Amino acid sequence: MIRPVDQTRGAPDTEQSLREKAVKRIKEKREFRGHLLTYLAVNAFLVVIWALAGAGFFWPVFPIVGWGLFGIVPHAWRVYGGRDEITEEQIQKEMRRIGD
Repeated sequence: MIRPVDQTRGAPDTEQSLREKAVKRIKEKREFRGHLLTYLAVNAFLVVIWALAGAGFFWPVFPIVGWGLFGIVPHAWRVYGGRDEITEEQIQKEMRRIGD
């Protein structure tokens, strides 16, 4: 197994740098959960307003879909998906590919 590379020094991660990365990831996850909770609360409130106002055309769909697609989904992707650390093996593989 290849250990992640500390990009600032080019050496394997130390316990301290791994700890800093872990703390950063925990904070990112907490921020996302707060964002998701806000999204759910605000949109639930908008649906209540819509229902109390006569439940005509379902206009809350616009903030629900817009905020969801352009706010929640990208935020979730940054926090939970596509966040692999760059390893020395990946760097060497890309350098070989470019050099060929």
